[in-house]
Amino acid sequence: MFVRSLQLHDFRSWDDVTVDLGPGSTVFVGPNGHGKTNLLESLNYLSTLSSHRVSSDAPMIRAGAAKAFVGSAVVNHGRELIIDVELLEGRANKARMNRSPLRRPREILGVLQSVLFAPEDLSLVRGDPGERRRYLDELLTSRIPRMATVRADYDKVLRQRSALLKTASGSLRRGSSSNDGASALATLDVWDGHLAAHGARLLAARIGLVHELLPFVQQAYSSIAPESRLAAVAYRCSLADALPPEFSDADRAPEPDDIEVLEAAFLHQLSVMRQREIERGVCLVGPHRDDLELMLGDRPTKGFASHGESWSYALSLRLGSFALLREDGTDPVLMLDDVFAELDRKRRTALAAVAAGAEQVLITAAVPEDVPPELDARRYGVEATQDSDSGAAGRISRITDLTSRTDIAISESDVR
Repeated sequence: MFVRSLQLHDFRSWDDVTVDLGPGSTVFVGPNGHGKTNLLESLNYLSTLSSHRVSSDAPMIRAGAAKAFVGSAVVNHGRELIIDVELLEGRANKARMNRSPLRRPREILGVLQSVLFAPEDLSLVRGDPGERRRYLDELLTSRIPRMATVRADYDKVLRQRSALLKTASGSLRRGSSSNDGASALATLDVWDGHLAAHGARLLAARIGLVHELLPFVQQAYSSIAPESRLAAVAYRCSLADALPPEFSDADRAPEPDDIEVLEAAFLHQLSVMRQREIERGVCLVGPHRDDLELMLGDRPTKGFASHGESWSYALSLRLGSFALLREDGTDPVLMLDDVFAELDRKRRTALAAVAAGAEQVLITAAVPEDVPPELDARRYGVEATQDSDSGAAGRISRITDLTSRTDIAISESDVR
């Protein structure tokens, strides 16, 4: 799999650009803050429908614009598909495939598979559980695009059930038996069933994913830090007390009836936690409360791993994802966002070895020397110019082929 071309309009610092790409390594070189990362972010968005830098779409729309456009031609096993997304301020985004409108943007998921390693990935090890849940779910939907619908259905039910719990909790605190509070309590059983049904499917998929991912993460970590302790990942489920003991075994392979077992455990745990949930007004059970536990030997990485070990683990999670996707039969696009400068010689060498064997690698670097010499790459220069008459909206990036020294994108302010 590789990206043949990338087209942006009013995306971050890019007003209008088309970049021709291809198999092999491509490096975007330029000072920090000039727009290199924005290129990788746009492709990552087409792959996951999310940004690795921000939690909402609005910051990706260029200042002063009402919408942004991201489009790409993706080649997979000789077949080319064109996908694009229009990010709209205050409205639902729109997506197309081969120029035909799609009902929902998530229908493009799976067309472009990518793995992005960025400095922000240190939060996978040191950050909150939400960072690790997001990592799992993005990898999950990349492998199984239909899981995006399961996630969306679960989130929708979770919001509705949480609103009911909040209403019931408010009524309890006021010491009243209002119609709203009574109605909320009366309908919780219905929403419990929906939450358990969708949640069990998501849980089964996550648990199965972790089981498959474990050996690849272990192999990646041992190659980067062979002198360190054994790395291990395990899924920590909020339903653990209601599950059969075998579910706590990290080596246990998924079984065909796991969804039914998880759904029954989900419903049981919801009934056990009902009073506490009403008192607190929040949903305390489900995949939104779970975590991916990262271990080195018998210690959790968070709070115990050194800075170097944390970097090694974050890199191993991404390299493990890459290896797992490759095991499925397709080389994902590997994107490395200004990370070589953050790594010591050993980690740079390990990462460069993986990159050299990938079908397509896209790299950003502040200076050419940050890129290992063994990566024979096409190089683009990236710089941003400022239009003093337009304020922030006038800061526009442009790209130059460092081989031919020709401009690929020129800001409007440059041609006036």
